[in-house]
Order: sequence, then structure tokens, then C-alpha cells
Amino acid sequence: MTATIPFIENAVGMVTPAAARAEFDAEVTYLDTATMGLPPRRSWLALRQALADWRAGTADAVGYDRSLAESRRAYARLVGVPPSAVAVGSQVSVFAGLIAANLPVRSEVLTATGDFTSILFPFLAQSGRGVKVREVPLERIADSVTPRTTLVAVSAVQSADGRVIDLDTLHAATEATRTKVLLDTTQAVGWLPVDAGRFAYTACGGYKWLLSPRGTAYFTLRPELIDDLVPHMAGWYAGQSPWTSIYGGPLRLAADARRFDVSPAWHAWVAAGPAVSLLTQVGTQPLHGHALGLANRFRAGLGLEPGNSAIVSLAAGDGTAAAMAAARIAGSVRAGRLRLSFHISTSEADVDRAVDILRPHMLPGQLAPR
Repeated sequence: MTATIPFIENAVGMVTPAAARAEFDAEVTYLDTATMGLPPRRSWLALRQALADWRAGTADAVGYDRSLAESRRAYARLVGVPPSAVAVGSQVSVFAGLIAANLPVRSEVLTATGDFTSILFPFLAQSGRGVKVREVPLERIADSVTPRTTLVAVSAVQSADGRVIDLDTLHAATEATRTKVLLDTTQAVGWLPVDAGRFAYTACGGYKWLLSPRGTAYFTLRPELIDDLVPHMAGWYAGQSPWTSIYGGPLRLAADARRFDVSPAWHAWVAAGPAVSLLTQVGTQPLHGHALGLANRFRAGLGLEPGNSAIVSLAAGDGTAAAMAAARIAGSVRAGRLRLSFHISTSEADVDRAVDILRPHMLPGQLAPR
């Protein structure tokens, strides 16, 4: 179980989970945020207007920076760091690759068996430099850290089945050995309180629990580590003043984490800003309570013990997919199991409908009698 950790609470906190849920217009019972989050209405409207401006020839390229800045500020608030500690890009693997390319030769990287490959492949690709990747079960990560471990690269929440790593234990183990951590928070931020400042690096894809388009991602690092990383993918947007960094030398990088920015996919950030801002207006604790409460309502409906994750992984029998399709329930299959996820767009009625439809299709022995 992950203990409550300190973080900077949203100072606005003016939108209740119920009010936020009214921003969503799903035509199905949507329980698949772990694959792709739904956009709130404010994001959809902003994107439609931006696309209309683009088509009309009235779009302002510099104006897109405002949406990106809104996204950066809102994300920073969610994870408890200043905006100056947040870089933006398109994919988690880009930032994992940045860390991998900066590792000393013959480094040891510790990761969880079966973790998402965007947090694994960039390090395996460094084998030619003698970088060794050691995989252990998630529950043994903290106990497996040694003074020889250069980096722990692991997801806060496992994509396949929703298991949550004990962040307090991980932090204590790596602090004791002075081992850096790259924490993938893609399946965490948006429902699980995460204090990014506790770890050397974090990376988060925005298209799941942050309710944003694919092509939005965030990277945080401790300020004292900024000068330790060579910004291998630096382009014009990594400049101190991007719109004056588009031609010629000398190198003039931003002084803070923006030096690791990747040139943005503009329209994706137009929709991301309103979505992440909505989450900050709800607040991290209400988001956590809402998502986990719904997941445990679902578990209880199936006779299962409460859990600590907003993702539920189940062994489902034949006919489950057909039953879900007929009932218009959206979920996914990962690692051979049914994966359902519960977020701000989910209602209690959604949960109860899923219980009614899915209970007859769960494999014997998995469910407790009513």
C-alpha cells in the first residue's frame, strides 16, 4: 500500500467531482481511461476553435504558447513542483531516452519485470555502452536497490494491471544509496497524488489520466540536476526565448527545465491546457478519492477485496468481450486480462452497470459469493 505523500494542494479547488463529470459526453459506459482519457467539453471546444482558425488562415503560431504555458503551470501544480522544473514534449520515451543517453558507461538500471516498454527500451538500447538492465518483480524493487544501482526506472502504476508501487519505500531505499529514480507517472498523475520533487526525474504521458490528446508529455527534474544532462534533442523550443532561437548559433538554452522542451504539436496543447487545468480545479485529493472510490465500488460489486488502484485487472471468461460490446461498455485487455479504469468522467451508475453486465462472465473462483 502506498502511503499518503506530501504534495502542493491546488489553491483553487472550486470544481467538485460531480461538476467536473458534467463536462464529459461519452455515448458509452467508458471505463478505459488507462488507454485513452476522454476530453472535457472545454478542451473539445478549444480544439474546435483552434482548428477552425487554422483552416481560416487566422491562426497565430505564437499564440499556441499560451496553451502550452497553461498546461505546464497546471501540471506543475498537480505534481507539486514549480513550472520551471517541468519540460514538455510528445512522448515519455523521448525523455526516458534523454536519461538513457546521459547514463555513464556500464551503469546498472533497475526496473520492474513486465513494465511498460517506453520506460525500458531506451535503456536496453544502451547495451553497446555496457549499460545493464536488471529486471525484478515490482514488489522487490526497493529491496533490490544497491550502491551499484545507477538508476531505478519504473512506473508508479503498472499499465498492465494497475499495481501501485510503494513510493515511500522506493524513495527511502534510493535515498539511502544515492540512486536516482526515473518515475513514469503516466498511469498515476490525474488520480494518484504524486510529489514529483521527491525523485530525480519523472515523465508522464498526457493522453490518459490527464484527459489530453496524444502528443503531450511532461518531464520533471530536480533543479540541481539540470546542468548534469546534455539536452540531446535540443531545438529551437529549448531556447531561453524560443522565438528568437530559431536561426543560428551560439547555443542559448533556457536556464531551467525548458531547455529539455521538445517543439510542441500545437493543437494537442490547445486541448491539453483546459483539461489539466480542470483537474487542478478539482484538486488531487478529491480526484484520488473519486477514482479510488469508484474502483472499490466496482470491486465490492463483484465481491472482491478493496484495492489501492483506480485500475482493476480481472480474469474474464469467454463471452466477456461480446457482452461488453452489446452493453456498450468500453474497456481493454492487457496481459491477457480485462482492464477497467475509473476516473473523473466515470459515475456510480457506470460502475453499477458494469457490475451487472460483467459479473456473470468472471471466471469461477475469482469472485466471492454475494
